[in-house]
Amino acid sequence: MTTKVLRDAREALHDGGLRGSILVRDLDTGDELAIDAEVDYPIASLVKVPLAVATLERAGRGELDLATAIVVQPGRVTAPGPTGMSKFRHPARVALEDLLYLSTAISDGTAADALFAITPPAEVTAELRRLGYDGIVVRHLMGDLTETPAERFAPTEAHLAHSLAIGAATAGQGHPVAQLDISRANVGSARAFVNLLEGLWRPTTINSATAAHVRELMRNNMIRHRLAPDFSSDASRWSSKTGTLLNLRHEVGVVEHADGQTFAVAALTESRVPAVLQPEAEALMAQVARTLRDQLRMI
Repeated sequence: MTTKVLRDAREALHDGGLRGSILVRDLDTGDELAIDAEVDYPIASLVKVPLAVATLERAGRGELDLATAIVVQPGRVTAPGPTGMSKFRHPARVALEDLLYLSTAISDGTAADALFAITPPAEVTAELRRLGYDGIVVRHLMGDLTETPAERFAPTEAHLAHSLAIGAATAGQGHPVAQLDISRANVGSARAFVNLLEGLWRPTTINSATAAHVRELMRNNMIRHRLAPDFSSDASRWSSKTGTLLNLRHEVGVVEHADGQTFAVAALTESRVPAVLQPEAEALMAQVARTLRDQLRMI
């Protein structure tokens, strides 16, 4: 039965124009179901979870004071988006703890880059390794994600940037667009993120205060159009982080059911359809992830 579920899930992704790396794990039993869970992807805004972990771990050691306020100049840290500090017109004085909220809960790239100025990408990777988490590599700032072909086309021609993203990839996941090249981008796999989620919900090496703080930030995630519709209900709580770049659509999170069962979920996907808005792809990746979770609940 499980083999058929996985086969049908793969076919559904393919028929929907998606390639996906999906892993669902029962955090109490360790049982899991996966589709290509070891494949690395550029992770876009998923990097904000490791950034939050590294920042809070440093604060826990007394290296940083979360009450420290820094001044973020408009236009100085560039990571435009529909919300957040990229829309500010004046200098803003913001505490580190509030930057963490902006970066993680509303996916504010400008806030994230302000945090990266204090804990650079290489230090975030080193912090993950210190904690025992391999498989996620942080190399660049969020502002670098605004320097792709998408910014060179008019909105009516955005599909051309997606066509380039889809058609220019190599068999080894190289890409002329640096942010999509796994040897140059921030990268991770579904397994690496599920391992990190398990460490946040069942802390061992991660400081318990850090884990609790990151869980709260992910619980407050305001972007809830992707996996949330299939994992949120009156009888469950969904905490997550999304990541989006060109044809990449990701989400990682944890669903906690009222009956006590808790599942970590990572869905990393890339689309073969050259379109900016793809609600069908969002719904499909959620459907496949939920199907794997439902199968695990019956084991």
